[in-house]
Amino acid sequence: MPTTLLTPLILSLVLATPAQDSARRPAATPQPSRRDSLQALEAVKVRAPKARPTRYTAPATSSATRTLTPLREVPQSVTVLGAPVLRDLNIQSMAKAVEYVPGISMGQGEGHRDAPTIRGQSSTADFFVDGVRDDAQYYRDTYNVQQVDALKGANATVFGRGGGGGVINRVMKRAEWTPVRAGRVETGSWEQRRVSLDVGDAIGNVAGRLNVMYEAGNTFRQLADLEKWGVTPTAAVILGRTMVRAGVERYVDRRTVDRGLPSANGRPSAMDTRVHVGDPSVSRANMVVNGAHVQAEFANGHGFTLRTHTRAFDYDKFYQNVFANSAINSAGTQFTLAAYNDAVDRRSLFNQTDAIWKADRGSLRSTFLVGTELSRQQSDNVRLTGYFDNSATSRVVPVSAPTVVTPVTFRSSATDANNHAVATVAAAFMQEQLHLGNHVQLVAGVRHDRFGMQVRNNRTNTTLTRVDHLLSPRGGLVVTPSRTLSFYGSYSVSHLPSSGDQFTALTSTTQTLQPEQFRNREVGLKWAARTGLDLTAAWFTLDRSNTMAPDPVDVTRLVQTGRQRTTGAEFGVQGTVHSRWDVIGGLAVQQARIVNRTSAARVGASTPLVPHTSASLWNKVRVGGGTSLGLGVVHMGQRYAAIDNSVLLPAFTRLDGALYLSLSSRLTMQLNIENLADARFYTTSHGNNNIMPGAPRTLRLVMGVAP
Repeated sequence: MPTTLLTPLILSLVLATPAQDSARRPAATPQPSRRDSLQALEAVKVRAPKARPTRYTAPATSSATRTLTPLREVPQSVTVLGAPVLRDLNIQSMAKAVEYVPGISMGQGEGHRDAPTIRGQSSTADFFVDGVRDDAQYYRDTYNVQQVDALKGANATVFGRGGGGGVINRVMKRAEWTPVRAGRVETGSWEQRRVSLDVGDAIGNVAGRLNVMYEAGNTFRQLADLEKWGVTPTAAVILGRTMVRAGVERYVDRRTVDRGLPSANGRPSAMDTRVHVGDPSVSRANMVVNGAHVQAEFANGHGFTLRTHTRAFDYDKFYQNVFANSAINSAGTQFTLAAYNDAVDRRSLFNQTDAIWKADRGSLRSTFLVGTELSRQQSDNVRLTGYFDNSATSRVVPVSAPTVVTPVTFRSSATDANNHAVATVAAAFMQEQLHLGNHVQLVAGVRHDRFGMQVRNNRTNTTLTRVDHLLSPRGGLVVTPSRTLSFYGSYSVSHLPSSGDQFTALTSTTQTLQPEQFRNREVGLKWAARTGLDLTAAWFTLDRSNTMAPDPVDVTRLVQTGRQRTTGAEFGVQGTVHSRWDVIGGLAVQQARIVNRTSAARVGASTPLVPHTSASLWNKVRVGGGTSLGLGVVHMGQRYAAIDNSVLLPAFTRLDGALYLSLSSRLTMQLNIENLADARFYTTSHGNNNIMPGAPRTLRLVMGVAP
């Protein structure tokens, strides 16, 4: 491990040495007699209102500013899905999580990875774990997750490159000094079975926790199955004034790659939504994640905090697939298949170090942060093309028999990747959160990243390099006229280097291009309508520039004149309406269009997978006797499957339900039913001819021991 990454950690551990100066110990004071104590107690009368429940709300988050900040003082749109929400909605994936986050939709991701679109910007890399980049392509689970924070708008000041539309940060479960004894056993439709365990305890200055999960089963799609498991032990120790945390994770996911159905006449085809297109025996994905982290935080008790976070990941990913490569022909009789496989081995090492000073000068309160980030990521990527009958790169199949078992061989073509890539980041940032009295707060920050990229093409034995210097400012104003209401305005900038969000390739063209730029302007309000019930609204404009476009004079050249704009409004509700009624949901109205022609789209084209209107609302009502009922609705307006706007996915509305039973003080049972009306609909796509149908009525029965 490089010395530069170890230095901040060693510094924190040195500062952790307990002070031996006896002068710091308070002098002994006379103890009052028992009679004096009783007289003092008899004179005290305490009256406090009964605390209202706040089951679905989170008062603060560290994700948006790297400091623990009340949500009403964060000048951007943030949705926090805490443990009660994850448990009640039985959220086990990122796709399920974002259904109740306004302004985010999930792409199909070729049937093997998370691929959100946030404010019109699609990405597979804007995922984070406790604020550290988690940019590999896979499906993330929530078995070891405490909460999911979804932040909208450009976020490079806090998170670095990318993050143009927003980021999704998973806050992980960790060892604490509160005993934990929890577990869940689940079964459901299509032979689904899942078990998870969460146990933790402490002895003196040391705490430990273990999260384990195993799941296996099929899906409603024919011949599709999955198996995954994960284990995450964590530990914490108090050394004087320093807290040290550490943990490791191993996560394995094996599944059938399912890329859905082709289109027909500009719409999803009328094929049976259960049928598998292609060869399921060949279409497989395997992902293995090994990770470890160490965190140390020192606080001197006088407003100064120093912390460092080092995290190492190894991602070993392989997938191959046979998939629909065309629409069904005009006669409705046939379409074509194609195939390829792809392997990526990525090794990532990150270190983040922050220093925070808090000061109070009468009406001025300051939280000043400076920090650094150092990282190195190495990726080996090999892609091979599939050949049918050892010669053709496509095969025509009849609509009547779309599931085929056919010999497919995989070998390198002239355009297939075989690269070794190294990406390095050296970043420094600062941020000031300044309270001017009780009603005005200023948030200002700036980050500079030196992003270096080197790619060796193993096929041609050539090496390309590029270095970018990315400057990402952020400014925000928050006005709080009362303790329950705040208004804010903000401006922020993010950048995406020309190597793209997965940085596995450079070409002679992309090597010369400047990073794309994202500028987000936003105003909004946050209102605590009552204790435990938060209402939010945001209006925003997000401009993406420096995208590639054909030169109008020479179409063989690419220039950076492409531009995209997303405008819209988001409204959210989250919390407890009544002591028996919890809600979470929101509404998003947005328009994402190409303003200047890009290499992929004409002016006026709509960004794919961005509906004009989307809405969701989940309700949980306690009816008495330890019984609760849940009812949810998810609506998605029509949207285009790809940037050419030739295939339209129809709008849909899905109803969900749940039944909750408290069998004892800690033993619970819940039944979640998705798609109560058993409607036919299409959830998402990856291009025009990989369209994923929604599942029919799905049941999940869970027996759980509450923490």
